[in-house]
Order: sequence, then structure tokens, then C-alpha cells
Amino acid sequence: MTTLLWGVPSEPPMAMVAAALAARGAEPAVVDPRAAGAAIDLALSGAHGERLLDGVLRLGDRVIELGSVTGMYLRPVEPAFAPGLAPGDRVRAQRVHDTLLSFTELADALGGCRLANPLSAMASNMSKPYQAQLIARHGFYIPATLVSDDPDEVLDFVERHGRVVYKSTSGIRSIVTAFDPVRDRDRLARLRWCPVQFQELLDGPDVRVHTVGDRVLAVILDTAAVDYRYARAQVGSDARLRPHALDAELAGRCVALAADLRLPFAGIDLKVMPDGRVACFEVNPSPGFSWFEAETGVPIASAVADWLLTPA
Repeated sequence: MTTLLWGVPSEPPMAMVAAALAARGAEPAVVDPRAAGAAIDLALSGAHGERLLDGVLRLGDRVIELGSVTGMYLRPVEPAFAPGLAPGDRVRAQRVHDTLLSFTELADALGGCRLANPLSAMASNMSKPYQAQLIARHGFYIPATLVSDDPDEVLDFVERHGRVVYKSTSGIRSIVTAFDPVRDRDRLARLRWCPVQFQELLDGPDVRVHTVGDRVLAVILDTAAVDYRYARAQVGSDARLRPHALDAELAGRCVALAADLRLPFAGIDLKVMPDGRVACFEVNPSPGFSWFEAETGVPIASAVADWLLTPA
């Protein structure tokens, strides 16, 4: 039995999961996207009418039989964006990346291996409006939303909803910012180059929920900022984080939502509104959880490690 970690080893989430696995006596194989010396051979072979995954992964002196991999934690970086790789090394690293990507998808399809998360399942977050439709099926409130490249349409939306924020429509990180009808009016002409997502601004505390299989680990954030990640820049002080217990019904909905999106490990952004409704903004398919754990002690890395080591 082997656990495979695919990502930059020094990145905090990857390092924390690796440490949690080591604390449990596991010796995970770590594939660094920048390691041009790695090599992988992959094949599908038939035996007794069954499709079996076969091959080896070479990481320096370590050789991993791919059939022995029972758990994987994925936070890969495309070699094209990995610093420090020479052009020739980048080509070799890309070949390893592409083959390893095929392996993870095959392993997920064939079963018997725990993946957090299959890269194909992460695709729902590439379009926030699309993902919002999936989220709504689980009873969460979705803020009134407009995606537009028309300044007049945006001003009409602002007039109808009063307080509005804007953000990216894709999975690329953007800063959620309050729309200012005076400051931003002249900038609306830039929409002609790229549509932007506008939403009604909701009141209430933010809650970040991490689901790991059936486990739910929640953190509530106290801040007046529109985007708690950038609270210092927006309101002059960082958000204050503390552990938060969800009621069973809401926790169950979060687990069901993540499962519906095929995300064994997910970061779900909620807003608890004054009237008791719970809004969901998005489901992060590769949550950078280290800040939440460091600030609150909520054992997210340990939950991921336990899940990876549990037989599928």
C-alpha cells in the first residue's frame, strides 16, 4: 500500500498532509512537478477478463508499483508554470505530468484507490455560474447574480439590488470587491473586454467548511471585510477565525454537495444570513486549508491523512 502526493512539497497544504501521514507511520511518495528526473510507465493490461492498471513510477532511487497506490492527494502545478526548470527539463516534466494525470483518472475510474481529488472533478469550479446551479440543488441560497459585459445592464442590476460585489466568473482567484457606483462607473467600459460576475452583497458571518469524506470541519470568520482573505487590505485588520460546529442538517448538506461534485476533499464557502438562510458562494476543489488550521487548530491535514489511509 502506497500513498502518493503530487504537488510542490514545500507548499503548506502539501507539507502538512505529508507530515500527518508520516506521523501515522506512512512513507508517502511525493511527486514534485519540478522534478525533471522523475519517470513513469503506465499500461492497462487484461487479466481474467478484468482491466488492470499496471506500471511503475521512478522517483530517484525509489520505484513505486502503480498497482500498489491506494491513496493520492493532488495539488499539481503545470510544468510550464513551475519555476526553475530549464527548457529541456520542462519538456520531460510535462511528459511525466501528462502520464501521471492519465494514471490518476484511470485509477479513479477503476476504483480501489482514494483520490483527493480527481482533476476531472475539479472542473466544476472553472465556471462559478455553472457550479452555482449544482449548489442550488442542495438547498443553499444563491445570491442574485449577473454576468455581463454591458455597463447599462450592470447599472440596472445595481439599482435593483443596492449593495453589490463583483468577482471573477472562473476558478482563477480574484478579490471580491464592493461595487462603488461613483468610483467604478467610469471603469465599466472595460467590461467590453471581459465579462464580470456581479452579485448582491449579503449580510452575516462567513463560514468555511472543509469536508473530508463524511467528516465536516468548519471555521467561522469575524470581519467586516467583503473578502475575508483580504481583510487587512479592505478594513485594516485580519479576520478572526474560530472553530464552528454546524448543525447536523447543514453538515449533511455540505457532505452531500461535495459528494455530488465528486470531491472527497472540498472547501465550501458559506454565508449565514440574519434570517437563517445559508448562502453558498462556491466549492473549492483544491482548498488551501493551511491558514484555517494554523489559526484555529482544526485538524484538517489529519483528516485528509486518515481518509487517504482508509481502504477504499
